[in-house]
Amino acid sequence: MASGKVLSFGELLLRICPDGQGQWLQENRLPFYVGGAELNVATALALWGVPSAYLTALPENFVSEQLMGYMQERQIDTSPVVLQGDRVGLYYLPKGKDLKNAGVIYDRAGSAYADLKTSTINWDQVFEGVSWFHFSAICPAINQNVAEVCAEALQVAQERNIFVSLDLNYRAKLWKYGKDPVEVMPSLALACDLIMGNVWAANKMLGMPLDEELVQDIEKEKLLQHATLTSEAILKAFPKCRIVANTFRFDHGPQGIRYFTTLYTQGELHVSQEYVVDKILDKVGSGDCFMAGLIYGFYHQRAPQETLEFATAAAFKKLFIESDATTSTVAEIEETIQAYAK
Repeated sequence: MASGKVLSFGELLLRICPDGQGQWLQENRLPFYVGGAELNVATALALWGVPSAYLTALPENFVSEQLMGYMQERQIDTSPVVLQGDRVGLYYLPKGKDLKNAGVIYDRAGSAYADLKTSTINWDQVFEGVSWFHFSAICPAINQNVAEVCAEALQVAQERNIFVSLDLNYRAKLWKYGKDPVEVMPSLALACDLIMGNVWAANKMLGMPLDEELVQDIEKEKLLQHATLTSEAILKAFPKCRIVANTFRFDHGPQGIRYFTTLYTQGELHVSQEYVVDKILDKVGSGDCFMAGLIYGFYHQRAPQETLEFATAAAFKKLFIESDATTSTVAEIEETIQAYAK
């Protein structure tokens, strides 16, 4: 399938984690993590030996220099990074909380990335040696200009016959510039070969039908039925797309999780094994890790089922890691598949 680099495009963010009790104020200490959905993907791929490049925008200062060094140490090619503007995007999220909930506070307006404009990036240069381009719905959620930069990237990627993947990350707190996701995302999705999300995100962002009856009781058989419906609807609406992946993650008890995923390609729905656990550490970045696992599998021309199991186990293992990006190796992920195999 691929032999070139995988280029991930998105905003590098610093996650600041104040504890719920306000202990950080007594100790004058705040835990910091380097994140951003697409950087989490790039980090995982580099760790797993896939040639991984990352494109973001950062201000020219010593913090950015340190961040670039941090990425380079992880074998990520940072040569595409644009240096401009004055600030790095931040977000605040108490430990253990989910990015989709009310707990997240964004502080990214006016960041170097948010100020990107079309004609700033030399896409022909950036795409040199790239065979796969990955971005997420968080990018066009930031503002109209960044949405247009995404469109510009996709046009060149298509001309160069580069495989494109899209993660339908929905962040309600970001879509604030007067457009609904469904007004922006479908035109971008037309350029994508692989679309990953869930049946709710596909409804909200791509206007795919949502059958409330099938999802109300979160019964597995009905959810799988819906995964097929959503996948087929996406493939019909977006003819370039050949692969659709859906994740299903539900709370299990007060601190646990139930997790399984699907992959639809060539007229067949593949279903992963199911992971159920009573206690997890950190939900952040689990979906990014699933996305990276899909890219890893398809990059190495693995079969759809094998690719899905790898991606699912990678995402599951991420739930026990405190940073935004995974630290699990390929061998550890493959051991997890065996350990939980029914």
